[in-house]
Amino acid sequence: MDDNLHSLSRRLIELRIEHGDLDSLIDQASLDRPADELVLRRLKKRRLSLRDQISRLEAELDPPEPA
Repeated sequence: MDDNLHSLSRRLIELRIEHGDLDSLIDQASLDRPADELVLRRLKKRRLSLRDQISRLEAELDPPEPA
């Protein structure tokens, strides 16, 4: 069980890093090549997917307390 939590925490860190990298990449791409909308849409879609994964992992690591 402890190994599972450790691996989930590690995965969460990796996802947050990748999300931050995508943020920077999207910002840079929108400044450099604003005409390349397809690339920007794909990057934003990937970033949103990462955000969803991060939210699921956060909920799994820190479940809400019962009322």
